[in-house]
Amino acid sequence: MSEEIITTMEKKTLANNRYYVLALLTLVYTFNHIDRQILTILLEPIRMEFNLSDTALGVLTGIAFALFYATLGIPVALWADRGNRRNILALSLTIWSGMTALSGMASNFTHLLLARIGVGIGEAGGTPPATSIIADLFPPEKRATALGVYTTGISFGILAGFLIGGFIYEAYGWRMAFFVAGIPGLFLAAIVRFTLNEPVRGLSEQREATEKAPGMRDILSFLKKQKSAQHLLFGGALICIVANGWLAMIAPYLIRNFDISVKEAGISLAILIGVFGGLGAIIFGHICDRLSQQSLAWRPRMIMLATAISLPFQVAFLFSDNIWIAYAFYAVPSLLGLLYASLAYTAMQELFPLRMRAFAAALMLFCLTLVGIGGGPVIVGALSDMFKDSYGDASLKYGLLIVLGFSLWSLFHLRLAERDYMTDVEKAKKY
Repeated sequence: MSEEIITTMEKKTLANNRYYVLALLTLVYTFNHIDRQILTILLEPIRMEFNLSDTALGVLTGIAFALFYATLGIPVALWADRGNRRNILALSLTIWSGMTALSGMASNFTHLLLARIGVGIGEAGGTPPATSIIADLFPPEKRATALGVYTTGISFGILAGFLIGGFIYEAYGWRMAFFVAGIPGLFLAAIVRFTLNEPVRGLSEQREATEKAPGMRDILSFLKKQKSAQHLLFGGALICIVANGWLAMIAPYLIRNFDISVKEAGISLAILIGVFGGLGAIIFGHICDRLSQQSLAWRPRMIMLATAISLPFQVAFLFSDNIWIAYAFYAVPSLLGLLYASLAYTAMQELFPLRMRAFAAALMLFCLTLVGIGGGPVIVGALSDMFKDSYGDASLKYGLLIVLGFSLWSLFHLRLAERDYMTDVEKAKKY
């Protein structure tokens, strides 16, 4: 790389402090999950007002959002690999925040369904450009930690969403909660647009992406050669089915089985999933970076270990009769629960060349969203409705239990991803 290029890169780095950018992108991701999860804590009062089944709740939190979120993520990622990622992110944030606020005006199931579709359309432009920017600002040896910090946006968003939903619902009703969650994002979009500079592609690796961004055919052709990427996608999607099925239905489960209020469920889950999940993403992301200095294969390996360790604690949670014992068991999967997301995106970035990285994030997003977010809540809801006549309000327990089978299945694909990972990383470097 020439001195002229290095000088340009150094100027860009000074003008666009990477830690500020990481903090800002994490805040955007937090708003992403506030707007997504605010619905989750409000499902029970919405179900009662609109007289909905658990399957309908699964549609609201799952496929209605995920179908548009996943499919639009692909063209947005192709755009991000060619265009200005900052502008795409600011526009997307404006759309999803506005649609969240509009959710508070829903007078029936159809209105709320359309608003959630709008949220999915907006959020499709969030993760692909953000993870691509982070990959350009943080070198491979620091990338898992950086993406671990970024992924805390999930836990912060869940924490804030559950707390906002619980407290605002108790005081003003569920509609006001959507307004409080959505409107601040419009101001954050302006901050992104006017304070975040577009980084040089390849900056963190002292490489310049001078080649033309490849088309869809070239990208899919390259993906066919990356066996570890394929298994990582399968494994991540299966874990996501479980994670999102549980995330969508755990509040209704606690409310029905332990007879607690929406507010109490919101506080408890904010601490468990929000605080513990955020700590786990940062701590284990840093540990993974340290271990990855020996071998990058630790990235899929850590996901596999986290999934295997969480399983027995999730089962114990479901069969606990005391709510405090249940909380204690759920602390472990909460601590490990976000690891798959941060490390899956990190691992995918290494498996694709510079000009394919936004697409790589979108591809992971597509699989996690369409299969995981789209399917998980619907599967758990449908299973709960199936067992309703036999078990009444306890039917959700069996829906949550059966869906854990997808976690077992995921371990097979993650093992194969680990096996081929290093070979495929070298292919991406030489492309």
